[in-house]
Amino acid sequence: MQRVLITGAAGSVGTLIRPLLAPIYPNIVLSDVKEPPALQANETFIQADLADMESVERVCEGVDGVIHLGGYSVEGPWEDILEANIIGCYNLFEAARRQGVKRVVFASSNHVVGFYPRVRPIGVDVVPRPDSRYGVSKLFGEGLGALYAYKYGLRVLSIRIGNVGEKPLDKRRLSIWISPSNLVQLIRIGLEHPDLRYEVMYGASLNERAWWDNSVAYRYGYRPTGQAEEFLEEAMAEQAKLPPDPVGDFYQGGPFCSMEFDGGIEEIWN
Repeated sequence: MQRVLITGAAGSVGTLIRPLLAPIYPNIVLSDVKEPPALQANETFIQADLADMESVERVCEGVDGVIHLGGYSVEGPWEDILEANIIGCYNLFEAARRQGVKRVVFASSNHVVGFYPRVRPIGVDVVPRPDSRYGVSKLFGEGLGALYAYKYGLRVLSIRIGNVGEKPLDKRRLSIWISPSNLVQLIRIGLEHPDLRYEVMYGASLNERAWWDNSVAYRYGYRPTGQAEEFLEEAMAEQAKLPPDPVGDFYQGGPFCSMEFDGGIEEIWN
């Protein structure tokens, strides 16, 4: 990978991983609707709106691999999700194909499977249970990745990211936390592993309370460092400040599940 594109580079995840990627790849293109701060010597910013195919093609020109972080990153109105995460995601994969990009790492989300209960460990092969319009859009992106991998020869990794940060911030995130350095490990598998065609992996560190079987990632050499339990006291102190959420506390997707939940507690399903 000589030239790597990061979409959504000005967002929170892009901001966390940029300093870790800069020493690895000689030429990095940053794309977003606004310019990220503090560009490094080997970083170039090109403004682009994912909904505009022409501008997406422009940022993909001459690129070997794409880290696709761009889009609408939380639950929201369907119109906003549609524009950024459905149309924008299609534009990214199609522009990558047209421009001869070799690999795409797609930032999917744990919200693709958010309606699984926390007491039920799951792998990547379960039937999806998205917990939101946002989760549906990430499932769409995973499907696009598979289509472009098997039909057009792109090599694609979809990472169902838990929560990226320097530490887990509450009880739920003790199970789904991933450090920036561990996320970069997974990204490098997507961009560099010679045997990868299309895979889905979970974006999680080595968490004692993990809900996910991440054996696919381990098969490709993922070796996470750091454990969420190191931050147990702080996370539980923050959890104590949160109001009770019977629906969100039952399901893996947390508040994305209880948001707009139309029924009583008796409507919770395993």
